[in-house]
Amino acid sequence: MKAALALADGRIFEGKALGASGETGGEIIFNTSMMGYQEILTDPSYQGQIITMTYPLIGNYGTNREDVESARPYASGFVVKEASGISSNWRADYSLGDYLRRHGIVGIQGVDTRALTRHIRDRGAQQAVLSTESVDPATLVARAQARPAMAGQDLVREVTCTEPYRWEESEWELGQGYRPAGAARFRVVAFDYGVKRNILRILAGAGCRVTVVPATTSAAAVLAEAPDGIFLSNGPGDPEPVTYAVETLRELLGRKPIFGICLGHQLLGLALGASTYKLKFGHHGGNQPVMDLKTRKVEITSQNHGFAIHPDSLAAAGSDLELTHINLNDRTVEGLRHRTLPVFSVQYHPESSPGPHDSRYLFDRFVEMMEAFRESPG
Repeated sequence: MKAALALADGRIFEGKALGASGETGGEIIFNTSMMGYQEILTDPSYQGQIITMTYPLIGNYGTNREDVESARPYASGFVVKEASGISSNWRADYSLGDYLRRHGIVGIQGVDTRALTRHIRDRGAQQAVLSTESVDPATLVARAQARPAMAGQDLVREVTCTEPYRWEESEWELGQGYRPAGAARFRVVAFDYGVKRNILRILAGAGCRVTVVPATTSAAAVLAEAPDGIFLSNGPGDPEPVTYAVETLRELLGRKPIFGICLGHQLLGLALGASTYKLKFGHHGGNQPVMDLKTRKVEITSQNHGFAIHPDSLAAAGSDLELTHINLNDRTVEGLRHRTLPVFSVQYHPESSPGPHDSRYLFDRFVEMMEAFRESPG
C-alpha cells in the first residue's frame, strides 16, 4: 500500500505503508538514535510528533512486552528508510510493523530519510500529515498547513496520569526481569508531566519510595505526602502554557529538594524567572555531547526536546541561578542549579532508555541532596 508524507512547507515524500492504515498529523522531527525505537515510540514526550529515524534500518530486533516507557505508544507517526521484516532477538514478541499495527500507529517506509532530515535541519521542524488513505500532494499539504503549531499547546494535560499512584518496580536484570523496589530510605513525589518508566525504576532502585502525581497536583497536596524530595519529569511540547505547574513549583521552591529533567527542567527554569524559546529542529537522539562546567567532563547524552531555556534570561532571573551544563553542539542550556536552594535540573535524560549511561550519577546527586536536607532542613 502506498503512503505519503506531506510537510506544511509543501515538501512531499512518498513510500510504502508501515503499521496501521489511516491518516495522522503532527510535528515532523528526526531522531538520531541507532536503536531503542520501542522506548522512543512509548516515550510520552513524543506526544503530537511524527518521528523520523535517521538510522537506515529499523526494527531488526523486533519489539517486546518489556522495553516500553509507558502503557502505550505516544508518537503520532513513524518514518523509516527500511523496516526490517525479520525480528532477530530472543525477547521479541512482534515485528515493528505488527507492533505499530496493533497500536494504531501510522507509519511509512521507503522514504529517503537523509533528504528528509536535511530538509528539517534547513527549514525547521514543522507540522506534517502522514497518510495511507490519500496520496494527493495538494490535499495533504493543505491539511498539514491547517494543523496548529506546537508552540502554545499544553500537551501535558494529554499525557499526565489522572490519579496518584505508587511505583513499585526497579530496573531490569537478566534472568529476573524487572526487580521489585527494595527498602526505601526516602519518600519522593514525582510530578507526571509525561514521565518515563525508567526514571521511576532508577529512583526506586536508589532507595526511594516513589509516589507519582498528576501534573495539576497542588503544592499543599505534595507537601501533605511529607516527601524528602520532589522530582519533575520529562514531558511533551511547550512549557510556557503549563502555567499551573510553574505556579505550583514557585510555591515549592525551598521547601524540599527538587530535581527536574527535560520539561521539568524547563518548568523549573520558568518558576525561577528564566524564559524559554522554540528550537529550530530540537534535540532528539542518543548522542548529544554535554559539558559539566564545574568538572569540565563531557557526557554523551540522550535527549528529546523542542524547546530550551534562553541563556540570556538566566542573568535576569537573578545571581542565584547558575548555569551548570551546556550543549557542545550549539551551546544551549543543558543544566541549572540554585546557589542557595536545594534545586537542580538538566535538559537531557540521565535515565537513558535508550541511550548512554554517562549521566546516571545525577540520581545519586538527588539522593545526596535529600540526605543533606534531612540532616539540616533549609
